[in-house]
Amino acid sequence: MKILLNKIIPPSGFIALTAWPFIFCRNALKDVDVNHELIHGEQQKEMLVVGIVITIAMYSCGCVWWLSALAIPIYFWLYGTEWLIRLILYRNKKEAYRNISLEQEAYVNQSDFGYIPSKRRRFSWIKYVRTKTYTQQLKK
Repeated sequence: MKILLNKIIPPSGFIALTAWPFIFCRNALKDVDVNHELIHGEQQKEMLVVGIVITIAMYSCGCVWWLSALAIPIYFWLYGTEWLIRLILYRNKKEAYRNISLEQEAYVNQSDFGYIPSKRRRFSWIKYVRTKTYTQQLKK
């Protein structure tokens, strides 16, 4: 994946943003952060294939082409929808973000530099859908 340093993407408060095949960042990334974003890249490639299959199926059934093409960015639809659901559940933006299944997989495995080439199975993020790996510390 190509790392692109710029002043616009990601929004303030975020270290990086992956839109396969690019990683956008404002500053140089640590190896752990690159690995985290590479995991997101793998997730996006998997979901791109799913989106293309859905698009072809919808188009072949007579759907309008632009409507069926909405399935292609399915990763981002899933990410946003899951964040909204978790925001309603946890009522905390940070806790909702950290418990998105796609983020959980990336955070849990970001320090394992052998995860992508040898250990990661396709759609590994699914096992995190019903898991909560992050709990915000309450300040007293």
